[in-house]
Amino acid sequence: MTTSTAAATAEPVPAPLASSGVAKLKLVLVVMAIVAIAESIGIVQFQVGPGKVLLQPMVWALLIAAAWGVAQRLLPAPVRVDSRLQAFAGDLLNVGLLLFVVKLGLTVGGALPQVKEAGWALLFQEFGHTFGTLVLGLPLALLLGVKREAVGATFSIGREGNLVIIGEKYGMASAEGRGVLAEYITGTVLGALFIALLAGFVTSLNIFDPRSLAMGAGVGSASMMAAAIGAINGQQPAALAPQLTAIAAASNLLTQVAGFYFTLFLSLPACSWLYDRLEPVLGRFSRRQATEGVELSSVGGMAAKELSFVDTLIAWAIMTGGVTIGNLLTYKVPVAQSLLGMAIVVAIALVVDLVKRLVPKLPMVLVLSVFATVLAVPGFLPFADTLAAVTGKLNFLTFTTPVLALAGFSVAKDLPIFRQLGWRIIVVSLTAAAGTFLGATLVAELFH
Repeated sequence: MTTSTAAATAEPVPAPLASSGVAKLKLVLVVMAIVAIAESIGIVQFQVGPGKVLLQPMVWALLIAAAWGVAQRLLPAPVRVDSRLQAFAGDLLNVGLLLFVVKLGLTVGGALPQVKEAGWALLFQEFGHTFGTLVLGLPLALLLGVKREAVGATFSIGREGNLVIIGEKYGMASAEGRGVLAEYITGTVLGALFIALLAGFVTSLNIFDPRSLAMGAGVGSASMMAAAIGAINGQQPAALAPQLTAIAAASNLLTQVAGFYFTLFLSLPACSWLYDRLEPVLGRFSRRQATEGVELSSVGGMAAKELSFVDTLIAWAIMTGGVTIGNLLTYKVPVAQSLLGMAIVVAIALVVDLVKRLVPKLPMVLVLSVFATVLAVPGFLPFADTLAAVTGKLNFLTFTTPVLALAGFSVAKDLPIFRQLGWRIIVVSLTAAAGTFLGATLVAELFH
């Protein structure tokens, strides 16, 4: 075959996504439509045994977006979100969460007196987050026949910092590396949905103080924390929601910052030590002699990559539009008030983002959280009360709907990889996530 013939028969190479402004605009409009549908459906609840499960608009957004992405080939071209746009949605998710972090910081700052009242419970519940994963997850993994992958999958909930820890100690091509990657993918694809259902069910049992549940919600993942506290707040008086959200945000920040060192120096060594002693005992109950040697190097680049400034603004436009729609449809907040509040939130994120581009090693999430918190502390700055009043019009749950809509497209994108991981490691990963929520809640309850 000649070169010219080969060129003629080869499939055309698609243009890079970054050059397709029309495609990005389509994604924005599709996400806005999904948010509007999800908010219109509202909250659906049903009974499960002694408790009940609440399906919030954020859950509908995730499910609709995932189905939209999976069914892309069946949809008309004008509304089709192909695999490239799904990958782009995943990139936007990481940047969009920055506005969510700002809202959390403002909430913590405005309710700092209530957060301080949590006292020692807020500190000691971190031990529940740290060890809850392996207490439930590790024995189950061994009973199911999972080998050294169990260490990577159960020493934490497997977010970006935990990938770094395992990569440095064992290497990502190791069994432990496969385990932590499985945990990362499971959390990304199913974490928010799973934790929302679990938190809503546990809350409905009325056996825990709401403050304990809020601390348990701070698992170290912004999207999972949002899903959990949303389900918890959905069953509490409206007046209590700001305090619980502030406690959850403070717990989440503590888990993200101090939790890195807790997992590095405490839970990972403990998990490895327990594996060596429990595997000979529990492992024999499984007929399975070896875990799937799934090669996951193709997902090794899942850490958030830095977007261009224009794409960052696109992510923030999606968040602004989604919050405004949710505020209007569900909470009847006028559009002008929502846009004013979001303008302040975006401005705060923009300041820190510009500093980050000048100082690349700046810990973005930590600085953003602290900066937003300080701005909203009552009486600390002359404009703190006004800032809190304006941004207080932005209901916390409306931030979660566009976030999980973007996450839903990531679900669709990662399904082929997700299927390769096998059901055992997925069950173990979800059990570990349940362990960190329940562990922290139980420890916090001792103080309440």
